[in-house]
Amino acid sequence: MFLSSVLSYTPYGLITAFTPGPNNIVALYSIGQYGWKRGKNILFGIAAGFFCVMALCALFCYELARYAPTAAGALKYAGAAYIVYLAVHIAVSKSEDSEVRQMSFWKGFLLEFVNVKIILYAITIYTGYVLPYELSMGSLLCHAVWITVIGMAGTFTWAVAGSAFQTFLKRHDRPFRMAMVLILLWCALSMAFDL
Repeated sequence: MFLSSVLSYTPYGLITAFTPGPNNIVALYSIGQYGWKRGKNILFGIAAGFFCVMALCALFCYELARYAPTAAGALKYAGAAYIVYLAVHIAVSKSEDSEVRQMSFWKGFLLEFVNVKIILYAITIYTGYVLPYELSMGSLLCHAVWITVIGMAGTFTWAVAGSAFQTFLKRHDRPFRMAMVLILLWCALSMAFDL
């Protein structure tokens, strides 16, 4: 039953993981600007936070399913505000060193707890594909690991794109930075207003 559940939600997970979102945009930006050595901390933070959110959703999915509209509504605005906060920091940063401090492990980690996209992603997978067939906590945690692997595959792919275009991105820093700001603001608006 575990394998059939995994096979049923993996296409949805892959599509969701590779579409633009806060994780992917932040990964593209941080690796594109600072390379792997200086930008890896935010990626580790995103990965750790992503798994924690997946595990929490797995452990508390029964309650979340009952309260999802209220929780999603509140988290939606908190998430949008945090994404705007990230966009503002990218827009106003002047020096590499201050930006590296801002793009830290903890920024990536905390981003996941207000990232409604991955919270709804987890709730959708657990309630639609897993819980109707599997009820053990061990199985749910195994799904949390696999869902994290899928999600991080998308984020690391965007980071690789940032690395591949690093020279170009550094040469065109200001226009690239403003493009990333606009995309993050679009993510925040679409999250807050269901666009």
